[in-house]
Amino acid sequence: MTTEHVEPAVPGGECEREPDPSDSLRTFGAVVQALREHAGLSRVQFGELVRYSKHTVESVELGRRMPDASFVERAEEALGNTGALRHSARFLTRGEAGLAAWFRRWARLEREAVSLCTYECRLVPGLLQSEGYTRAVFEGTVPVAPDEQLENFMATRMERQRMLFERPTTPFSFIVEEHVFRRRFGDAEQMRGMLDRVLELSAPRNVTLQVVPLEAGLHACLDGPLQLVETPRGQRLAYSEGQQNGRLIADPKEVSLLYQRYDTLRSQALNAKDSRGLLERLRGEL
Repeated sequence: MTTEHVEPAVPGGECEREPDPSDSLRTFGAVVQALREHAGLSRVQFGELVRYSKHTVESVELGRRMPDASFVERAEEALGNTGALRHSARFLTRGEAGLAAWFRRWARLEREAVSLCTYECRLVPGLLQSEGYTRAVFEGTVPVAPDEQLENFMATRMERQRMLFERPTTPFSFIVEEHVFRRRFGDAEQMRGMLDRVLELSAPRNVTLQVVPLEAGLHACLDGPLQLVETPRGQRLAYSEGQQNGRLIADPKEVSLLYQRYDTLRSQALNAKDSRGLLERLRGEL
């Protein structure tokens, strides 16, 4: 695969730059635009109804952006509940394959998962980030994102976090290296805000956060970040990403091995209570 076909990863498990539009994206966008104009709505007015920016509405209508499930559902409600958008969204594809397409599929799997496990050694997982931390991450990416695109990145990530509260019976497990929470950004207030947000989002009974302490030494997941998901049909899948690449893993033997590594690391990390205690101590040191 050549570099022009690989979509760059946005740190924390989001890939936002879209590949070239496909015929299905253009067609879907044209239908959205036709229904919007028939309803007598400007892009700004429609954006307010579906809670997305004018820029996002324009990108969808021009076939430049893959609409997520929230956009489709809200657009349906705003444009008459005909079912046209809901049904046609199932057949959307991109013009080229790459990391963005892989992550979009993973994001859909996340929303449907009966369980989700995440190991991170680089930065706070996207689902646990504070707004200030997220902004610092996006502002530090290369190439630099335009201001409007950065705001879209922010909105997308904050929207994803709602899963933790909207799905109280779905178990979410996070294992994160201690040094991730010690890495400085901004001032002491922003660091405290980051730790407060992590503590808040990991408080529900369906969310488990374990910290791998610095003294734990080498362990089974040193190959890099890892996400594991189980679907309603009982299928287990994995996702991993690195510099300029990412991979959705479906091979049962490989996925089984990754689950074994994750389970082994669970036994080496601090338990949930001790992990919260460590984060509270780190906050107190600021």
